[in-house]
Amino acid sequence: MPSTIIDSAIFQGIFSSDEMRHVWSDENRTQKYLDIEAALAKVQGRLGLIPQEAADEIVSHCRLDQIDMAKLRQQTERIGYPILGVVSQLNALCRDKLGEYCHWGATTQDITDTATVLQIREGLDIVDRELTAISAALAGHAKTHRLTPMIGRSNLQQAIPITFGYKMAGLLSAIERHRERLAQLKERVLVGEFAGAAGTLASLETGAMETQAGLCAELGLKQPVIAWHTIRDNIAEVGAFLGLVGGTLGKLSMDVKLMMQTEVGEVYEPYAHGRGSSSTMPQKRNPISSCYIHAAISVVRQHAAALMDAMVADHERSTGPWEIEWIVLPEAFCLMAGALKQSRFVLEGLEVDAAAMRRNIDLTHGLVMSEAVMMGLGPYIGREYAHDLVYDICREAVTQQRPLLDLLAEHPEINEHLDRAGLARLCDPANYLGQSGVMVDRVLASLR
Repeated sequence: MPSTIIDSAIFQGIFSSDEMRHVWSDENRTQKYLDIEAALAKVQGRLGLIPQEAADEIVSHCRLDQIDMAKLRQQTERIGYPILGVVSQLNALCRDKLGEYCHWGATTQDITDTATVLQIREGLDIVDRELTAISAALAGHAKTHRLTPMIGRSNLQQAIPITFGYKMAGLLSAIERHRERLAQLKERVLVGEFAGAAGTLASLETGAMETQAGLCAELGLKQPVIAWHTIRDNIAEVGAFLGLVGGTLGKLSMDVKLMMQTEVGEVYEPYAHGRGSSSTMPQKRNPISSCYIHAAISVVRQHAAALMDAMVADHERSTGPWEIEWIVLPEAFCLMAGALKQSRFVLEGLEVDAAAMRRNIDLTHGLVMSEAVMMGLGPYIGREYAHDLVYDICREAVTQQRPLLDLLAEHPEINEHLDRAGLARLCDPANYLGQSGVMVDRVLASLR
């Protein structure tokens, strides 16, 4: 009986992905517990800390199909944590009491935290793959529309011309920074945990650090310098990273929504029959994916804040903040998977209307070129005086509903310095794209 958007039989494919939901599923989490217990037994058997016979027996039962999940639920509800239930079932499965060597020297949080790190690794791999695809799609648009003029907007008002490639390259630069952040944070986050009750590994008289090193190597994780039971900046950093990625995806979705407005019509989400239609207005083409992106990343941002709260832990084992991570980390990853999937869908099939972009530049009959005119007149009459003069002419153009170029060409203080052809060049949006193309090239050249 699913009750959340992530697990909903109706909504799960919109707000998340099956792959990410599997990463954070009970089944995968429990298998991770088993993988760690198996790795621990292997290492300790190899080191001679437990009998090799016991290690082999324990490893042979570390399979999810041998765990009674209904019983594990009952054990977890009674105990408060699932690890002891898993260990208890493994012990019972092993012959001749060899299962007593299971979990040797470990504590519940060692297994739980290391399992979480393994899940984070799988989750980040999915994020990495989606970011790579999104980067490629943005790069494609940046190249194709490197010099496609469109209006830049400031405070939702028309500003000066930019290019659509420039807009896409700006987003691309952020995605590339996220990919760089991801590579960097993996070094800090993909670290195992095996430290015992208070983090000192007092539970193992001999071979403590060797066990820790061997366990982490077996799992493909880095060995911690010191226990991090209640030092949670690593987990919080993952949340902050997801929040930052979400912010960029939110920016993308916001611009797409605004550019899809009927009065703008510069880009459209990919078309599919019936997609975005209204139950009452047949003409509607709503920005469906962008709406879902916006909703998902807004919640992820709140979850990132919750993971910051989880850092405020007491002493060497905490009373409550730790469990915050259990609640919000899976949801943050699952919602991020949905936002990434929707963003990739939008970008890979984005419909770009270059003619509409040019049409919108021309809506003001040249007013958006006033800065170009001001800068062009500056060397002749001074920049500040040119600003005030062009400002007054712009107001007059609005009042008379005439093209700016006509009023400029008629003005005696202007036409003594620039003829109509010269003014026309200043009023041509294609001549006032600045370094848009250069900046696009710089971003493309910096791709990972």
